[in-house]
Amino acid sequence: MTPPTTPDGPALRATRTAGAGTARTRRPAPGDLTPAGPGRAGAGGPGFRASYEKISAPRARRGNALHAGAWWLWALGLATAASRTTNPLLLGLITGVAGYVVAARRTAAPWARSYSAFLKLGLFVIGLRLLFSVLLGSPIPGAHLLFTLPEAPLPDWAAQGIRIGGRVTAEQLVFAFYDGAKLATLLVCVGAANALANPARLLKSLPAALYEAGVAVVVAMTFAPNMVADVARLRTARRLRGRPTGGVKAVLQIGLPVLEGALERSVAVAASMDARGYGRSAQVPPAVRHTTNVLTLGGLLGMCAGTYGLLAAEGAAYGLPVLVIGLGLALAGLRLGGRRSIRTRYRPDRWGWRAWVVAGSGAAVAAVLIRAGTLDPAALQPGVVPLVAPTLPLWPAAAILIGLVPAFAAPVPPKEASQ
Repeated sequence: MTPPTTPDGPALRATRTAGAGTARTRRPAPGDLTPAGPGRAGAGGPGFRASYEKISAPRARRGNALHAGAWWLWALGLATAASRTTNPLLLGLITGVAGYVVAARRTAAPWARSYSAFLKLGLFVIGLRLLFSVLLGSPIPGAHLLFTLPEAPLPDWAAQGIRIGGRVTAEQLVFAFYDGAKLATLLVCVGAANALANPARLLKSLPAALYEAGVAVVVAMTFAPNMVADVARLRTARRLRGRPTGGVKAVLQIGLPVLEGALERSVAVAASMDARGYGRSAQVPPAVRHTTNVLTLGGLLGMCAGTYGLLAAEGAAYGLPVLVIGLGLALAGLRLGGRRSIRTRYRPDRWGWRAWVVAGSGAAVAAVLIRAGTLDPAALQPGVVPLVAPTLPLWPAAAILIGLVPAFAAPVPPKEASQ
């Protein structure tokens, strides 16, 4: 017997079905303006998120972590750009770019906290440079006298460009501030590399010819935090026993147990490293060994000369070719020197396209600032005699903003590891 049908039968059956727990969704009509829900490829849906994640930086993990050397190349590019100018506006822009990238991509690791220390060191350098300019004078002449200090007489042989006290002008203070700000920006760039690059992973990425030096530095970096922890533990123990923690006697009583513990750990680490085969090398022919020494030494000398040429205004023409030749010789020497290493490398870091982007952004900033120094040196080196206000050159400033690329291209650190 069939149940009776009513005009609202279909609606009633749909209600009963929904009440029974069956999930049915109504197919939207062609004219229905209901927005797409979370399950559709609309705004905010999985399709949109998938397309967004393809162009955005992924979460950092062990497989896609950025190579530590890319951060150093990026920072060295910013430092090279800072060395080409004394314009405080450009130097402040470089500092801001480095600080933004550090804030966006640093982790909660101990080395990531070093950026603030480098900032404070940079401010200290500026203040120290101004103090030396006031006390020891400056070769920069000036017409705007600020104050006069009592001047100590010096003999003729010692008074060549040096004086104690005397006139202090606005021009010499501005020149000292520009010089100190340049050095402070270099320190900030180095601090940015320290805050972003994992030092242990960077040392593990060294060529095989330098792995002994890398092991020594890693061991030293491991022992330093242990010694600090030992000092804190002993100070706490003395404080709980009511003994003083300051003074020469307390320092000696704390230092001796710390040194004893460090020696015990050194012996234990040396024994474990010897058991694991550290320090053993393969036999190579004498000709290969001598060639390695010549290439490495010549390459390092060429890199030093090329770097000096890039940093000096007079050597920009020969600096880059000499640097490239020296780098090639050094790499060839390290390649040959790696033949004596019989170790295997476990899970080496990969140099992916993101590492190329990060390193290339720093190199682009350096290249543009070097070029700007030859085309418009007055904009990058503002004069102090006569005293004029510095101006912001547009295209060098826009080139510095290229250094922000790592803040968007580098993998994002996890939330629990970021600050």
